[in-house]
Amino acid sequence: PLLLSGIGIGILALIPGLPKIPFFLVGGFFVYLAYQIKKGKAFEAEKKVIEEKKELPPPPEKIEALLKVDLLGLEIGYSLIQLVDTGQGGTLLQRIKSMRKQLALDLGIIVPPVRIRDNLQLGSREYSILIKGVPIISGEVMTSHLMAINPGNVKEKLKGIESKEPAFGLQAFWITEEEREHAQFLGYTIVDPATVITTHLTEVIKAHAHELLGRQETQHLIENLAETYPKVVEELIPGMMSLGNVQKVLQNLLKERVSVFDLRTILETLADYAPAVKDLSLLTELSRQSLSRSLVKPYITAKNDLPVLVLGGELENILGSMIQKINNIEQLVIQPDEAQVLINKFKSAVQKSGIKVQPILLCSSIVRHHIRQLTERFLPDLVVLSASEIPKSVKIVSLGVVE
Repeated sequence: PLLLSGIGIGILALIPGLPKIPFFLVGGFFVYLAYQIKKGKAFEAEKKVIEEKKELPPPPEKIEALLKVDLLGLEIGYSLIQLVDTGQGGTLLQRIKSMRKQLALDLGIIVPPVRIRDNLQLGSREYSILIKGVPIISGEVMTSHLMAINPGNVKEKLKGIESKEPAFGLQAFWITEEEREHAQFLGYTIVDPATVITTHLTEVIKAHAHELLGRQETQHLIENLAETYPKVVEELIPGMMSLGNVQKVLQNLLKERVSVFDLRTILETLADYAPAVKDLSLLTELSRQSLSRSLVKPYITAKNDLPVLVLGGELENILGSMIQKINNIEQLVIQPDEAQVLINKFKSAVQKSGIKVQPILLCSSIVRHHIRQLTERFLPDLVVLSASEIPKSVKIVSLGVVE
């Protein structure tokens, strides 16, 4: 009513002969009163809604969300946040995205997303890589510098801050952009901090790929294969092998950094031997032999040579005599002191050969699996191959014999 009255009085002011100023003042006053009353009602209504909300019980907490474990995680110190922030030119997120695609081709599995978050408990330049919520390894990078890595054949040192490349433990120096050209001239490999972290993360994922392959991930891989080769899957699962046993064979392969990209060949091999062979370790060995070309490919030189250390015949016979069947599973029965002597022999042979990255030991298929089990903790980089896993087209070059 006040609003309508104010508008009506304002219209009267437009009639010729009537005083305009008094009518406009009275009409404007009525309109102002109408606005203030409406504003007051709106405030009371909002106040009532807020009070009602306060009286409502709080929503139940979703405790289940706290129980979710990220398979892969990366925690960073506060000065490394700029590597993640694309607004500051950070490229780490894009590098990790590309890394996941490449690992899918290299390993044959879908690498889970990497959860990245800052951690104030870390040093400002530190980062930590987590598997299933547990820190596995950490490192440190300098965001304002570049890392110059010595590939092993450069003798001259740089003036930068001496360090170690975290993924492979190679000698390295943190240098400024001005020193890049000189370091490259000497033969150093130059990488930025984001590349250092991505490379380290890649090697950790390769080493722990078997832990990232659960039953759900295995089922996803098999369903993907079944779209193209349904008969292979139908014949093997679940009639001959359970999903869990197939998963264990794939985990055994990944544990030794054998790609399961050629899943069709692996499943066909399992379908051929699973009816007669129940030992998953033996099925893994048979699968390795069927993957011989892809198995040996990463270690072949440009000349199609395979440099290896050879297990001596006498030592191989001794180890073969120590293999016994326990609960229908073959195991190497060896005393702790004998095992230590054997490991020292392998370490000494690797040092004499001069190989710094991934030395290869060649032996028979009978003892291969057992030697790998024995050395995986103390010599994780030692690749153990059997003669039956090497294609005929590859030339074997002996770097020494382990006697």
